[in-house]
Formats: sequence, C-alpha cells, structure tokens
Amino acid sequence: MALPKVETPTYELTLPSVDEVLSYRPFLVREEKILLMAMEDKSNMKNAIKEICEACTFGKWDVLSAPMFDVEYVFLNIRAKSVGEVQKLKLLCPDDKKTYQTVEVNLEDVNVEVDDNHTNKVVIDEDKQLGVVFKYPTLKDMDNKIMEGAGSDINIEGVLRMIVKSVDHIFEGDKIYPAKEATEEELNNFFEDLKQEDFKKIRVFFETMPKLRHVVEVANPNTKVKSEVVISGIKDFFS
Repeated sequence: MALPKVETPTYELTLPSVDEVLSYRPFLVREEKILLMAMEDKSNMKNAIKEICEACTFGKWDVLSAPMFDVEYVFLNIRAKSVGEVQKLKLLCPDDKKTYQTVEVNLEDVNVEVDDNHTNKVVIDEDKQLGVVFKYPTLKDMDNKIMEGAGSDINIEGVLRMIVKSVDHIFEGDKIYPAKEATEEELNNFFEDLKQEDFKKIRVFFETMPKLRHVVEVANPNTKVKSEVVISGIKDFFS
C-alpha cells in the first residue's frame, strides 16, 4: 500500500564563494538522527555534515569540494529552517572567565564575513618574490579535531595537512610550482623549513579567510558587566 507523502518546503540561498543560488530543504527525521549521533560522537561530525548537506540539497551540490565557509553557511541555514531560526547558546562571560550566560541568536542574522585585508597570495620573501597562492580549505580537507576547534588537542601534523591541502601553487619570481605536481612530502618539507616569522604570514591567510561570524552582547549576571563575544565557525553555533 502506497502511503501519502508529506510535502517538504524548498528554500533558496546564495553561496558566498561563487554568488550562485542553491536550493535546499529542511532536514527530516532521518537526517536529524544522523546529526544527534554526531553530536554525541564528534568523530562523526564531518560525515554527518556531508550526508545532511548532500541530502538537503537534493544531491546537486558537491559538498566535499566546496569551501568550508560555504558548507558552514549552508548547514546553518538548513538547521535554521529545520528546527527554528533562534538558537540558544551558553557563552562564557569574558570579564571574569568563569560565568556562563545563555543568549539567543537569530541564525538568519548570521553571515559569512570577509576581512578587507584578506588575500590568497602570501609573499614569504620579498627579495626573491617567493610565496604561496592558496585555495580555500574544503570539507574534504578538514579533519574532525580541526572542525571541533579542539585547541591544544590539534597536533601540528593536522594543521600542516590542512595547509598543504590548501596550496594552489608556490611561486618564485615568474616560476610557478603547482601543488598537484609536488608530493605531499615535498610540500610538508617546504612549510616545515620556514622560519617562525614566515609561518606567521601563512597563518594570516587562514585567520582572515571568509568565515561564519556573529557578534553578540553578553551581560554577566554577577558583575553586571556587558561584553561582546564573537561567535565564529559552525562549532560555536552548536557548542
């Protein structure tokens, strides 16, 4: 016996990286189960985001190859249309660093922000005109600890893997060295041989690249001090 089907609404958004319109639907019970399981076991978060985004965009979007900030933006919108636009977050008050306060955030107000000084070209040595041109990290490039923002638990090997996977090419003067023509070991060695001051230039690309970002005001009930807290990246919206 063929049972009737409940109609699911369809919405549209514009992908921040390419200014293209993407159709999507809210997640269903089957996708909510995937998300709940991933929230219990964070090691499954990457696969959960992939499965939910693929299903809710009707299999028409290459989730794994999309920039991470696109994935986060799409996932946040799917979540907002699925269980409500208002998300309650428990945030640490910056003034005393021990009191937590619950605030409400309207997810429809959250956007991908781009730093005005951001560039994907990093010059390491001005004299030699030696540097790196990066592409944005994709969901495929991420490991779960980096997605969780696991702080000191993120080892240097994990960070280097993400950096290496984000290289489009290395240049020296007019000579171009495409990343696809180098081995992972060669790229690793290139970055491991950098001085700390040069590695900081690399970090600027990742620190300033587009990301989900929203500022909220938190009032400490004990000290009565009001502070601004920056929520950035998908992990902060589901903490």
